[in-house]
Amino acid sequence: MKKYYYNEEQESYDAIVVGTGISGGWAAKELCEKGLKTLVLERGRMVRHITDYPTAYKDPWDFPNGGEPTQEDLKKQPKQNRTGYTTNAASALWFVNDLEHPYNEIKRFDWMRGYHVGGCSIMWGRHSYRWSDIDFTANRREGIAVDWPVRYKDIAPWYDKVETFIGVSGENLGLKQLPDGQFLPMMELNCVEQRFREKVSENFDGRVVTAGRVANITGTKKFEGRQHCMFRNRCIRGCPFGAYFSSNSSTLPAAERTGNLTLRPDSIVHEVMYDPDTKRATGVKVIDRVTREAYEFNAKVIFLCASAIASTSILMQSKSDRFPNGMGNDSDQLGRNIMDHHLGVGAQGKFDGLEDKYYKGRKPNGVYIPRFRNLGGDSDRKDYKRGFGYQGSAGRGNWDDAVAELSFGKELKESILKPGGWTMGIGGFGEVLPYEENRMTLDYDKLDGWGLPTVTFDAEFKENEWAMRKDMKESAVEMLEKAGLRDVQPFDNPGALGLGIHEMGTARMGRDKRTSVLNGNNQVHDVPNVYVTDGAFMTSAACVNPSLTYMAFTARAADHAAKELKKGNI
Repeated sequence: MKKYYYNEEQESYDAIVVGTGISGGWAAKELCEKGLKTLVLERGRMVRHITDYPTAYKDPWDFPNGGEPTQEDLKKQPKQNRTGYTTNAASALWFVNDLEHPYNEIKRFDWMRGYHVGGCSIMWGRHSYRWSDIDFTANRREGIAVDWPVRYKDIAPWYDKVETFIGVSGENLGLKQLPDGQFLPMMELNCVEQRFREKVSENFDGRVVTAGRVANITGTKKFEGRQHCMFRNRCIRGCPFGAYFSSNSSTLPAAERTGNLTLRPDSIVHEVMYDPDTKRATGVKVIDRVTREAYEFNAKVIFLCASAIASTSILMQSKSDRFPNGMGNDSDQLGRNIMDHHLGVGAQGKFDGLEDKYYKGRKPNGVYIPRFRNLGGDSDRKDYKRGFGYQGSAGRGNWDDAVAELSFGKELKESILKPGGWTMGIGGFGEVLPYEENRMTLDYDKLDGWGLPTVTFDAEFKENEWAMRKDMKESAVEMLEKAGLRDVQPFDNPGALGLGIHEMGTARMGRDKRTSVLNGNNQVHDVPNVYVTDGAFMTSAACVNPSLTYMAFTARAADHAAKELKKGNI
């Protein structure tokens, strides 16, 4: 985005969108394109596409200390640095300071956050997979939690719309558990990944190896303001080419082009206001992050897209005589059923041969192995429910391998000029079931720097996830060995919920307002002009990355909201 508009005197809009990440950007685009004057509120700082990606062109030697965090840096993230994900010098600027933004844990929870325009759409892994009816019907089939109020056919056209706009590279496979989509050309597998693909196909019925379906532009199709992937693999820094989808490069500029967008960063939304006479929300209360001043903004419709935890925190703080325990919380489900994906389990090994082969560029994805468990017949397991997929890659060692060697002089120079050996690893992403007791609450005795309650997490993996992890590890070893790798070593580093950065389920959808917070259109059951379209609405988790599903549901909900406004129903 080149600029943003904000008129301090304007208080009323057609729509308010809270959050500018994956979901918020889509809500802004769709509502603005449908003619609604839309105020988009972001609690963090402004980030302009291209201009505000300070590390995008830096090389490893451009960072002090080789890019390693200092002890002072680590002190600022006593919880997030447990993950090893947030302290890399190239991307650390996107992750918050834990001391400035504290949270509480009854059980460990790895909550990684980025407070800025674009949110996690700047840092996301870009893997984009559709759900199938196997996922949408699983709860009902197994008697777990509540049934989804939608099915694949309801979301399929919105998946089409989203994929076409964001650009997803991938391969159609004809699998019932992983529906095909509107794909750009698949990123090629390197020679060892291709060998792995062939060997898995030869040795395992029902298992497929493909390239990850990622929101990185390939091929010749044109996207406004964006170019095809340059294979730099520096996506998390912010892509100045717009080669991967982000709100900053795609949806927010689209919203801005309509002339209907008002974007206000540094705006911490903490409450949705409610009118008991109309039984509608009237707007939101905001604290300016910098000045601490309080504001109120009014709108006909409100979209909460602040993230699963933040949107639910806002609803919990939105108390009134009608909703003494938080807006939409008659069911007492607000804050419950926290889900994520469990990962950090798989195997890796060495591959002999193909030493005359190499690859070009730094591919920003690798292989993907879709779910092959509990799909019926021989794939069914008795020790756990649901399933998992794998992500992984193969590559060759580089000059780093020579650092620990004892060679010197001519031998050292020669060894540095030669690529190292081939290695390959795959890691599982498993489904976490929705457990009512896995929850978040608010602590009004421990306030943050803006006087707002802090979040407390009480959630953990349970028996089903632990049983699944055994299979995830054993199956990874089996596939790598069958593919001809040697010295195959399993690993299992579970971490905790939150590590997958796919928080879901805290304001779930459902068919019955007695057991859910939202209906099948993402509306709060008893406040129909409030929509929640981030991870909070998820009723179950599936085993695939969820962002594509957030986007599809957001586009669908925005279409619904615009039509309902026109009819005068909200």
